[in-house]
Amino acid sequence: MSLTQEFLKFALATGAQWVMYLLILCSIVNVAIIIDRIIFFQKMRGDFAEFIKNLSARLNSDEPVEQTSAWCSGQNMLEANVAAVGLERSRDNLRAAEESMNATMIAAKTKLEKGTVVLGTLGSNTPFVGLFGTIIGIIEAFHALSTSANPGPEVIMASISEALVATALGILVAIPAVVAYNFFNRAIKKKMANSDATSRIIMTHLGSNQRHKGKE
Repeated sequence: MSLTQEFLKFALATGAQWVMYLLILCSIVNVAIIIDRIIFFQKMRGDFAEFIKNLSARLNSDEPVEQTSAWCSGQNMLEANVAAVGLERSRDNLRAAEESMNATMIAAKTKLEKGTVVLGTLGSNTPFVGLFGTIIGIIEAFHALSTSANPGPEVIMASISEALVATALGILVAIPAVVAYNFFNRAIKKKMANSDATSRIIMTHLGSNQRHKGKE
């Protein structure tokens, strides 16, 4: 028996229903990840411009570093967490402060990117999964027509339209996955850029203080 005949047997035996169930499962996973990421990002939400303004004012005042660090720790933003770690470790040395902030950003990026790979994979591949289901459905339709005694055009159209539902469902799953993937990636890049800017502000302040103390 040829490979074509083997695949025909597989298509007729399994049908396209399992593809539909697979796409529904992908849709559930898609929605679950999007909701989880929205909640996660909401917890880290904050006005970065206002935070930098207040941080700069505190750094330029006579406020102790420990108090500024405690204030930063009370914020929900990643940028504030980076600043708090840097100020806390500045009691050791500048190198420790810089490395601690970099480590904090790397760890945070891993948490921020959680689930985004799955969203990207779903967005890229679910249309092909749907197309595969459509192909199986068309194979079933034409096989049924070939064995039918009196196939009419209505039967042909009904069979093909039913097969195309899988492609439509695949695209329906892919669109929100791609939109969410792009949105979260942009949000992650913005968070990391803001955190890096915060780190540079902290290092500039600490370096300036160190030089000032050296002159004294």
